Amino acid sequence: MSRSITASRSLQRSIFSSKSPWSVVGPLCPSRSQFQTRQSSHSPLGNPVASQRKKVTINTLRALHQKDEPITMITAHDFPSAHVADHAGMDMILVGDSLAMVALGMEDTSEVVLEEMILHCRSVSRATKAAFTIGDLPMGSYEIAPEQALESAIRVVKEGRVQAVKLEGGVEYAATIEKITHAGIPVLGHVGLTPQRQHSIGGFRVQGKTTASALKVLEDALAVQAAGCFAVVIEAVPAEVAALVTKKLKIPTIGIGAGNGCSGQVLVQVDMSGNFPPGRFIPKFVKQYGNVWAESMKAIESYKSEVKSRQYPAPAHTYPMSPEEFTEFKGMIESQQP
Repeated sequence: MSRSITASRSLQRSIFSSKSPWSVVGPLCPSRSQFQTRQSSHSPLGNPVASQRKKVTINTLRALHQKDEPITMITAHDFPSAHVADHAGMDMILVGDSLAMVALGMEDTSEVVLEEMILHCRSVSRATKAAFTIGDLPMGSYEIAPEQALESAIRVVKEGRVQAVKLEGGVEYAATIEKITHAGIPVLGHVGLTPQRQHSIGGFRVQGKTTASALKVLEDALAVQAAGCFAVVIEAVPAEVAALVTKKLKIPTIGIGAGNGCSGQVLVQVDMSGNFPPGRFIPKFVKQYGNVWAESMKAIESYKSEVKSRQYPAPAHTYPMSPEEFTEFKGMIESQQP
């Protein structure tokens, strides 16, 4: 009984001590500042961006285009990848259906479904505070009819919390784009190589290499512009063709494998940051700006080594307990041993 009373008094001293995280502000109520002290690895956004940017809007993008200032866009598929892209100052962040491969391990973009895209859009939107965020409409979510496309677009914006949607296709999807834009949802077009239709165009092949093919790229770009797109992605098209198409349009073009004559550029973040193992195929147009894979491997291997050798965790990584409290705790435990 005496041990129980002693333990109870010790617990009371701990609870009511001014050094305790449960210092009383009201009846057993922690102070507001104590709530802000986190003792776990689960953290929100962290520190705000050093120089706060204004939110990028459609008008911002139009102003950049009018000034002939290149527009920067990169893909993101989750909170961390969007967080770093937004901090780096990207004008636009695309939640591209390429996440099917780089985030979900699928064979190609045709596997990912609308519900998965919406989930990833939500994750990205939580981290994106300044960049203009766009969600891809995956294969099967807009081809049946303009009404189906509008329903999907509304879900991506409403549930995914992005500011616009992207869809692949040219002349044949002009009515679909018009249906969405008339509902007040901005649309980013996508012409040239359209990966969702790889099987109908013979694989991931460069488009616009012949006169007829180049004219088709231009025709598609003009069609999506007329339908109301605020900008259009041009993928895997000869640089001179993309530059001429750009000059013929009044809206910005975002190139990916289409040369530097476009109004802006986009790359898949996993590709350009080098977050993949050695030997993985990357397209010709990708420039690798980092080696995230190597840095991650180095860090994880070091962690494994230090855990095995008991170097980690060191005293600096543990939480303190007063010697008096530990002595009392140890005495109670040892006295209970048979």
